[in-house]
Amino acid sequence: MAGRSLINRAVSVDLDIRLQIPASWSQKRKSMAAQGLIAATSKPDADNVEKGIFDGMNGVVWVDDVQVVEVSKRKRYAETPDVVVIVRELELLSA
Repeated sequence: MAGRSLINRAVSVDLDIRLQIPASWSQKRKSMAAQGLIAATSKPDADNVEKGIFDGMNGVVWVDDVQVVEVSKRKRYAETPDVVVIVRELELLSA
């Protein structure tokens, strides 16, 4: 957050979950996975990744993950595994 204050309003979160392509796959299958032609139906579950990330962002990015009111997530294979998280503050009134 580079010295910024915690977000204290409703937020929208986009998650792009990129899983490691299995080393045991053939080069053809690896290439297809990297191109998005094979669905990432292996573990971990997208919901479990979301929960871990949201819990880890409590007190770091936002006050509490109850502030998340919109979520978009995608799970796919990639040559470099990671998770890209984009948080947007919303102009909604809080309850």
